[in-house]
Amino acid sequence: MGRGLVRQHQDLEVYQLAFDAAMRIFELSKQFPVEERYSLTDQIRRSSRSVCANLAEAWRKRRYEAAFVAKLTDCQAEAAETQTWIAFAVKCNYLSGEDGKALSERYNPILGKLVNLINYASKWCLA
Repeated sequence: MGRGLVRQHQDLEVYQLAFDAAMRIFELSKQFPVEERYSLTDQIRRSSRSVCANLAEAWRKRRYEAAFVAKLTDCQAEAAETQTWIAFAVKCNYLSGEDGKALSERYNPILGKLVNLINYASKWCLA
C-alpha cells in the first residue's frame, strides 16, 4: 500500500501512518499505571484511534466537499489532541522523553498530509 491507486480509505498513506501510530500508542500505553485506565490511557487511545475513524468517515463523505473537509479538520484536531496527551504522558513519567518525542513526531507528517488533503479536497471529491 502507501502509493498507487486509492480505492478505499485504508489505501491512503495518511491512514496507514495514523493506524500505525495508534497501534504504537496502544502498545506503549499498556504500561501506564492502572489508576490512569479511565483517564489518560483512555484519552490517548481514543484520540489516536479517532484520527483513523474520522478519515474513514471523511472518505465516505467525498460527495460533498464541505463535509469531507470538515471531517478532515476533525482528524487534524484529534491528531493534535493525541500529541497533547503524549506530552502529558511524558510529563507524568509514563513515557520516556525519547518515546514521547518519537511518538509526537510521528504525528507531524500525518498532520501535513491532512493539510494537503484539505488543500486539494476538490481533487479527492466525487463528481
